[in-house]
Amino acid sequence: MAWYDEAVFYHIYPLGMTGAPKQNNYGEPVHRLNALLPFISEIQRLGCNALYIGPLFEAVGHGYETTDYKKLDSRLGTNEDLAEFVAECHQQGIRVILDGVFNHTGRDFFAFQDIKRNREASIYKDWYCNVNYYGDNEYNDGFSYDNWGGYDLLVKLNQHNPDVRAYICEVVRFWVKEFDIDGIRLDAADVLDFGYMQMLRQVANEVKPDFWLMGEVIHGDYTRWVNGDTLHSVTNYHLHKALYSGHNDHNYFEIAHTVKRLYEMGGNRPDGLTLYNFVDNHDVERIYTKLNKKSHFIPVHILLYTLPGIPSVYYGSEFGIEGKKQYGSDDSLRPAISYEEYMNATRDNYMTKLISRLGSIRREIKALSYGDYKELLLTNCQYAFARHYNGQSVLITVNNSDEDFIMTLPVQNAEEYVGGLAGIKVPVHNGCIAVNVKANSGEIWLPCGEAEQQIPPIAMSVNEVKNEEPACGETVPSAENVKEDEFAPEPYREPQQNKAFEEMTVEELQNAILERMRRNGPVTEQMKKDVYENIYHNSLVTWVKSFN
Repeated sequence: MAWYDEAVFYHIYPLGMTGAPKQNNYGEPVHRLNALLPFISEIQRLGCNALYIGPLFEAVGHGYETTDYKKLDSRLGTNEDLAEFVAECHQQGIRVILDGVFNHTGRDFFAFQDIKRNREASIYKDWYCNVNYYGDNEYNDGFSYDNWGGYDLLVKLNQHNPDVRAYICEVVRFWVKEFDIDGIRLDAADVLDFGYMQMLRQVANEVKPDFWLMGEVIHGDYTRWVNGDTLHSVTNYHLHKALYSGHNDHNYFEIAHTVKRLYEMGGNRPDGLTLYNFVDNHDVERIYTKLNKKSHFIPVHILLYTLPGIPSVYYGSEFGIEGKKQYGSDDSLRPAISYEEYMNATRDNYMTKLISRLGSIRREIKALSYGDYKELLLTNCQYAFARHYNGQSVLITVNNSDEDFIMTLPVQNAEEYVGGLAGIKVPVHNGCIAVNVKANSGEIWLPCGEAEQQIPPIAMSVNEVKNEEPACGETVPSAENVKEDEFAPEPYREPQQNKAFEEMTVEELQNAILERMRRNGPVTEQMKKDVYENIYHNSLVTWVKSFN
């Protein structure tokens, strides 16, 4: 068992979160990374014990066009700042993994600059793929080369070149020695050479015990990348898509089918294929934006934290931040958030409380990290499954409909179960429990003896969350005595309007969007900025309709 087997990740895109300039002028360092130090304790309070942060190193713009692998981006600070940041994370029990952008470099990277100066005479002429001195590129350098994604800004490294391999290995060792990191997320792993990744796995095995390699992979058979010779994990885009569309379409069959297929890929073993699960990140729209029904935030995250795999939360999504791609720009997905703004947004926010509670349950209940998976009930709108480990049996129930639903489910080795979120206890009769799963919600059912030893159940009321929580043997308010579930947001009520969205002005549409945002949760200054900067009528009409 390694640390990452029980990891709950928090994900930060630092250039965005700190409000760094979009372009790097390579000037004096500005210590923006230090502004993230106060967030470490908040990450820990959310129940997260691992941080994926990146990109971090000197680059031209968004961070993935690397200029210097051994220098913190000057927009964020100095190498000393990064070393202190990682040390503080470790002090608070949080592991740290960084972005490894090893498929390509930026055009300001030293090897590419040498090729521009010396052309065929450059000692680095074979560091990149298919450099052709009879061609040209969009920058009119007088030669062409392979790039990533059609962007000449991202120059593809020749991963078969021994010198390139030796240099990247040196970079990894440097990061571990200088910053004491715990792993690397490999950018664009789905286009990396497999021999190159095997080399990186060998280095990972050498530099530090349980050093973790996770790769960005979109499609395909994940076992090609996740095995004993290449990577420990990859991004689970299959489940990412299923989680939001399965709720938007009221189709739990899509989610269950995806889980079953991935579980089979791993040989029907919980340790066979451990994937990095997420509902949003720095490249895709925010989950709160993608969901047609905002209350589905609850069952989506219950599944994120309880299905096989390693859960991750992208910064700001724990309080329902919005983020929508706008005309090819990812800026709205990567907003600046100050510590004060963060604290205001998370205070008395049911979404943040939910994420925090799920993090605690995930870290304390080993069956959610190591347990097998067994489907118990499946309809379009209801889904239940069990996770079993070392005699511990946990049941998960979710409901995407607007009506409550009674489930009768088989259980093991307990006389009573308790809801880890709402604290409601249910007895076992004839080897089953009958539970009422609230509309657009869900629950994690724990054996009462297990919960008493590890996480006391809580009864969440609409008014407060008690600091002194009852133990499993104590009295917990019944469902009839709880006026409203804390994990149920106020129902959205469409405001009266005299004209169709298509007939509204840009200003009217902007105000309508902000009004809907306010009804769904806190509205940050960045969210307001994103709305007011969108002056495109058709885009605003589509945006406002997404709330319906």
